[in-house]
Amino acid sequence: MGKQTAVVTGASSGIGAAAARGLAEAGFDVVLGARRADRLAEVAAECGGTALALDVTDEASVAAFADQVERCDVLVNNAGGAFGLDSVAGADLELWQRMYDVNVLGTARITKALLPKLVDSGDGQVIVIGSIAGHQPYPGGGGYNAAKHAEAAVTRVLRMELLGQPVRVCEIDPGMVETEFSLVRFEGDRERADAVYAGMTPLVAADIADAVTWVATRPSHVNIDQLTITPRDQAGAQLVHRRK
Repeated sequence: MGKQTAVVTGASSGIGAAAARGLAEAGFDVVLGARRADRLAEVAAECGGTALALDVTDEASVAAFADQVERCDVLVNNAGGAFGLDSVAGADLELWQRMYDVNVLGTARITKALLPKLVDSGDGQVIVIGSIAGHQPYPGGGGYNAAKHAEAAVTRVLRMELLGQPVRVCEIDPGMVETEFSLVRFEGDRERADAVYAGMTPLVAADIADAVTWVATRPSHVNIDQLTITPRDQAGAQLVHRRK
């Protein structure tokens, strides 16, 4: 059968990079895709993977990426992001469009492109990194909530549509994970980003990567439909215990 190949999007940092490392340690050949070529190459070198340029919001980039992937047994749809915390009344709709494009259409583009290879593998898996924000809306999260709710819907529809095919589908929904996520959301404002995790102990990227690797290594008859993973200090999207 040969060594299985895992493809990870958004793999230049955070959860994507940690997932690539974890899957490599579990014995997969890993193909890493992201826009930041220098950082992607560093992560690929660390885990012995193959770095390929990928912008999931660009159809041509996705097609070129998929053409270079010879085999795909596991696809980890990790590319995504949140931009801003505007109210609906004050929404920057260009940022909403960006969030929809990367989180929803990006997941759809790369999944569509690699699905024939996942089916041909005879035992494929699609793992989507969603968010607790895809199930629990909160003030200021309108654009991100909408995108992640939509991504969750696409994931669940895919699970139904692939019933009877040799492809499993899993949605992993993290709560608060300290990566570059908040720094990106607040456009590099370190003080605002750090305040998100003040007084509590968040998850780290490796916590979610552990779950990705666990899901990817279940027996072929086992499908993990959905996992929500939060820190002990978090019991909801905005219900967080903070120590004074």
